[in-house]
Amino acid sequence: MTTTQLPQTMPTAEEVALARESGRALSAYLQMRSETQQIEIFDDKGTAHPVRVPMSALRLLVDVLTEIGEGNAVSIIPVHAELTTQEAADVLNVSRPHLVKLLESKEIPFHKTGTHRRVRYQDVIAYKERIDAERRKALDALAEQAQELGLGYE
Repeated sequence: MTTTQLPQTMPTAEEVALARESGRALSAYLQMRSETQQIEIFDDKGTAHPVRVPMSALRLLVDVLTEIGEGNAVSIIPVHAELTTQEAADVLNVSRPHLVKLLESKEIPFHKTGTHRRVRYQDVIAYKERIDAERRKALDALAEQAQELGLGYE
């Protein structure tokens, strides 16, 4: 069973500035056609250690740095990860009791490990995408109705 820990703190101003700067520097290398890149990590003594990184990992690193550079906390969750009810509620930005109601009403699949509910991350995201699509559809219908009634800006 894989569980994950969502971020507890927001990045500091120094981390935001450093992430913004390093994200810009690394993004220049995303256009390269090679499947891997070699970067160097320096230890406490200043000795360089080369590390080969897949381009997909470099793209992910740039995405993470971009988010941190905008002041956002970031967590990376494998799609096969299992979340606790609190972690799943945090992903959906709802209360844990509300999430439990969603689970019990079979809106989101889950299983029990002992007495604890576990939810697959990909099931949480699938639910989120489904309700977001329903919300967009409802908003589009409302906007269309407002246009028909002449309630929009002119």
